[in-house]
Amino acid sequence: MAELIRGKDIKKQIEEELKQEVEELKSKGVTPGLKVILVGDDPASHVYVRNKGKACERLGIQEETTELPEDTEEGKVLELIDQFNKDPKVHGILVQLPLPKHMNETNVLYAIDPKKDVDGFHPVNVGRLMIGDPDFLPCTPAGIQQMLIRSGNDPAGKHVVIVGRSNIVGKPIANILMQKKDGANATVTICHTGTKDVGEFTREADIVIAATGWPGTITGDMVKEGVVVIDVGVNRVDDPTKEKGYRLVGDVKFDEVEPKAKAISPVPGGVGPMTITMLMKNTVKAAKRTLSE
Repeated sequence: MAELIRGKDIKKQIEEELKQEVEELKSKGVTPGLKVILVGDDPASHVYVRNKGKACERLGIQEETTELPEDTEEGKVLELIDQFNKDPKVHGILVQLPLPKHMNETNVLYAIDPKKDVDGFHPVNVGRLMIGDPDFLPCTPAGIQQMLIRSGNDPAGKHVVIVGRSNIVGKPIANILMQKKDGANATVTICHTGTKDVGEFTREADIVIAATGWPGTITGDMVKEGVVVIDVGVNRVDDPTKEKGYRLVGDVKFDEVEPKAKAISPVPGGVGPMTITMLMKNTVKAAKRTLSE
């Protein structure tokens, strides 16, 4: 029976640490502040932003969400970002993705001050990660690293195979885990849609990180005994036995892989809860910096 690496449990540990840090900041006259911009009516985005607000409330972070209609001009969003960039009480800025199709996502994300880019998507922060001098780590990859470390599965010296090469998960977690740093120092292989035989690589992996966006990509015959598996995927599949008519599954066929694994993250309850927690961590980090400026 594999150990379950539950992100929701690790989230609680980190939140307790952050509460103490926020209290210390407030005692020095600094309240961490996060501004969120939400454009349009995407239901998943609204749920996600609401959960961010709840996390801020739990931790004592001052959060405000600006909701804008779908047809808002890009210039309006850029004006807001500029305003938040100049406000010393705003330590973190987050523009919820996806944006409406008429907006240039790159223009919007690049407009955020890198020192307030708590999502870690600005090219300055991506570049700093690449050269081994990171400031803000992107939230989901940072959460994956914490899950490995805090579950006793240090990636140092291990062969980590990442399946997926997105800018949000695959590429940054590869960069994080290959660094010459504590909690990293892994040998990293990336597989993707151009890989002829993904199983050839995953069967050699000590740690598999699945971030493909397709349910059941990693099957039992694709992993070795004793593997550690982090399943990043959250996919809806039809299930008439459920009240909502669907259930959530990961990119890993859990029932096949779990019996062979030393440890595995479940879906839901695995990586998902960590993303918002690491956003909170970045916001607190940004607020701390103001003490020395």
